[in-house]
Amino acid sequence: MTTPHRIVNPPGMSRAVGFAHAVVAAAGRTVYLGGQTAHGADGELRGGTVAEQFDAAADNVVTALAACGAEPAHLVSLHIYTTDVAGYREALGELGVIYRRHFGRHYPATALFGVRELFDPAAVVELVCVAVAPAASAAEPGGGEHQ
Repeated sequence: MTTPHRIVNPPGMSRAVGFAHAVVAAAGRTVYLGGQTAHGADGELRGGTVAEQFDAAADNVVTALAACGAEPAHLVSLHIYTTDVAGYREALGELGVIYRRHFGRHYPATALFGVRELFDPAAVVELVCVAVAPAASAAEPGGGEHQ
């Protein structure tokens, strides 16, 4: 997967595996995604494990990006919030497969945060992202409610 952004992993820092130390965003439209959990269109929480909920939340990220005319390669930042850091570590292999299925091998600047709880008490994962998409054409994609 190619990205218009410059991924920076400076020598002298730890090897970046599954994330980037820094991203220099290309010119474009900045897209800020609200926290995406594993909730489906029906409002029901999908999955019970960290991996299942990460999968559903990542699907929501891709859907929200597409509605803005963006794609996973445009991500410059990803914050992962979880109520189960130990479970996240234990599922790293499975999470890597899920991540690549949704986002390819594009790794934005990423951070993992252990939190006590999320808005939905049954949610164990929430993804918050920033993307910078190429400048919009005359017909910018919509796809959602506008306020």
